[in-house]
Amino acid sequence: MYYRQQNQPGCGGCLLILVMVALVTGGAPALLNLFGFLLYSGLAGVLVLFAAFWGFTYYMRRKVASYEASQTESHNRFVFLLVNILVKIAQVDGHFTRPELNAILNFFQYHLRYNQEQMYWVKQLVKEARDNPTDLGQLLEEFRNGFAYEPRLILLELIYQIIHTKQPPPADELRLAREVAQVLQISVYDQRTIEAKYMYRQRQEAASAGQLEEQYYAVLGLEPGADFAEIKKAYRKLSMQYHPDKVGHLGEEFKKVAEEKMKEINVAYGYFEKKFANGR
Repeated sequence: MYYRQQNQPGCGGCLLILVMVALVTGGAPALLNLFGFLLYSGLAGVLVLFAAFWGFTYYMRRKVASYEASQTESHNRFVFLLVNILVKIAQVDGHFTRPELNAILNFFQYHLRYNQEQMYWVKQLVKEARDNPTDLGQLLEEFRNGFAYEPRLILLELIYQIIHTKQPPPADELRLAREVAQVLQISVYDQRTIEAKYMYRQRQEAASAGQLEEQYYAVLGLEPGADFAEIKKAYRKLSMQYHPDKVGHLGEEFKKVAEEKMKEINVAYGYFEKKFANGR
């Protein structure tokens, strides 16, 4: 036999001691009073917890309502459609898993820097989106008809970010992203630019100088070996498409997405500008 340390008595042991003390000192009336007190205290505790939960929920709903009212209609519609589209993409295989939910929430929290009230709003949108009977095709058509080309590029960029939170990204979801690009009427060139960038980004940490150069070509949507005239043309086109002012009406967070994209484009172009200036 092995010695096993005994566990400390839990609440059940404490309750038994109280019952015995009440019975010995006051008999049955004291025992009834004890049970009444415990019942009252338990109900009071439940009511306090319920009131606290209701108060917090009410407070957050008020904050969310104020936040929504402070944003443009385009911003709110963009986020609503974005959440619904991301949820529908996650549900394509017939399941909406906890990791997929976390990927969507983490995206808003860490990539878009959403605060507590904004995250509460997103969680409510996700909850509603899970039961939304509208299919993915209808949502994409509504997005395409409601937003210009530049916001559609931002949407596709965000979809690829979500897909690439899974490593390696599922082949069926990559295939779906290409179909989404077609429905949104995004050019093959732009779709390949976004997809290629994320493909090379996976190997960025262990990349050699040659692979980094391939990544910079991918950021600009070019095949390796393109001359400087092609690079300059691609840079000008992308600078126009991803200029932050083109998506400013969607809100500050999406303007920052465009700014991050512009930084990537500028870094890639700066690399080639220096390379060709030095005659390499």
